[in-house]
Amino acid sequence: GEAYSLLGEYGDLLYGPEQVRSDQEEQMPGSRKEEDEDDVEAALKKEVGQLRASAEQKLQRFQSVESGANNVVFIRTQGIEPENLVHHILKDMHTTKKNKTRAILRMLPVSGTCKAFMEDMKKYTETFFEPWFKAPNKGTFQIVYKARNNSHMSREEVIKELAGIVGSLNPENKVDLNNPEYTILVEIIKTVCCLSVVRDYVLFRKYNLQEVVRSNKEDTQKNPSSLTEEQNSKVVKPETEEEKSSKEVKQENK
Repeated sequence: GEAYSLLGEYGDLLYGPEQVRSDQEEQMPGSRKEEDEDDVEAALKKEVGQLRASAEQKLQRFQSVESGANNVVFIRTQGIEPENLVHHILKDMHTTKKNKTRAILRMLPVSGTCKAFMEDMKKYTETFFEPWFKAPNKGTFQIVYKARNNSHMSREEVIKELAGIVGSLNPENKVDLNNPEYTILVEIIKTVCCLSVVRDYVLFRKYNLQEVVRSNKEDTQKNPSSLTEEQNSKVVKPETEEEKSSKEVKQENK
């Protein structure tokens, strides 16, 4: 429900209110037009056709489908570009610092899918990567890999092969693990490989909806570990007279 609300809000802003076309009211069974129908068989066929057409017209812009993995919700989209919509959501939340989710941790777009086997992935990505990395296009990149309910894929092998494909499209494409222009997301769920190429992955805290709304001040405070903070506080804490006297006695005894 939270995902529907968030996607619906920004989907309407980017693409306008969702249009649900339906002719049911005009063509409901029992209408005057159908009452005049003499051929019962033809009327039934017509009604079935209308119901099918109505179902197709009422396909929602966002629709949840079974992902096959625990704690992962997969939402199918109609007529939008997932990477642009998710980037817009994160950009707005990063700017306003307004948290709009409680249950959702990360939101990752999926622009393409293929079978989660190395040969299928290599064949598919040779074309899939072209809009970003094929000459004259170029950019710095990193590859982020995650597998769920899958044990036959090797993380190192996948990253090596996909990086090689990006390099073959344009030798000027370079790996940058600190602040790349593009991040290639490889999410494997069972036997399906979900792919996307996103921007501002580092800036938007790995597309984490909870972290992206934190202010810079909070981020700065949370960067050092708690252990380091404790140690620093002890270093700058002034000594009391009792501690100073005890320290002098210990040094004298030593």
